[in-house]
Amino acid sequence: MERAKQRVGAVQVLKDVLCGAAIGIAFIIPGFSGGTVAAILGVYERLVGAIADFFKHFQRSIATLFPIACGMLLGAAALILPIRWGMEYFPLPTVSLFVGLALGGLPPIKRRAGTCNAKKIALFLAALLLAASLVFLPEATRPEGFLYHLDLGGYALLFLVGLAASCALVIPGISGSMLLLIFGYYTPLVALITDLILFGTQPLKSFSVLAVAAVGIVLGFFALSAVMRYLLKKYSCETYSAILGFILGSVPCVYTSIVFEASPWTWVASLLSLLVGIALSYAFVRYAGAHKQLY
Repeated sequence: MERAKQRVGAVQVLKDVLCGAAIGIAFIIPGFSGGTVAAILGVYERLVGAIADFFKHFQRSIATLFPIACGMLLGAAALILPIRWGMEYFPLPTVSLFVGLALGGLPPIKRRAGTCNAKKIALFLAALLLAASLVFLPEATRPEGFLYHLDLGGYALLFLVGLAASCALVIPGISGSMLLLIFGYYTPLVALITDLILFGTQPLKSFSVLAVAAVGIVLGFFALSAVMRYLLKKYSCETYSAILGFILGSVPCVYTSIVFEASPWTWVASLLSLLVGIALSYAFVRYAGAHKQLY
């Protein structure tokens, strides 16, 4: 019996690491939301609850968050270079694959939203329009190397940007990378991380920049997670209706965040990528649901 419990625990840890890797990958894709992936994979409520109860149930929260956080770091670190390459040379097919993965995983979220009524439809439409409205916000332009020359005010602004970016992991459909693009921090941060990984450029300065952004993100986690936990506890179906709207409304933001060549082959490859993503994600959630895994 004890050995069986250990085996189940090890399998759960592995699942959490893999889920965390998927969340971390989503976080670095412009227009995409780590919270979307968490909701699709069925770990969203556990993640929000663990963050909200971090100080109240410290050990239990650590047991939940640590493997997911490790997976996030591994996923982002392992794929930041391939994704940057794909976004640079094949942006539309790359983005379409991830959009397909998101769309194919929507049925479980729709089931959690329950049957439609006027209130749920209104929340869905409001969330959809709010997420889609990010398309119309102008992007700030900043040089790639400006993060190496921040003053005290620059670090304070970076902290606030980190707070905003935390929305990506707490509110499904709101993309932290899209917000970073709007604020003009996405390209400089990606360049700083890749330069640090590949060339070890100014490690102390790079780590100080990343640490300030991370503190903002972590504090945003705690504040927003407490709000989302309350909403999921008191208004679960209504909250999932809004989450569904946020996710669908974020799709235009994903496509408007990239510059692509509209050649016939690009459109064909992108359509195939979209369909492959939908099929893979839908097959996964069907398998997980049938075997009561992640759900």
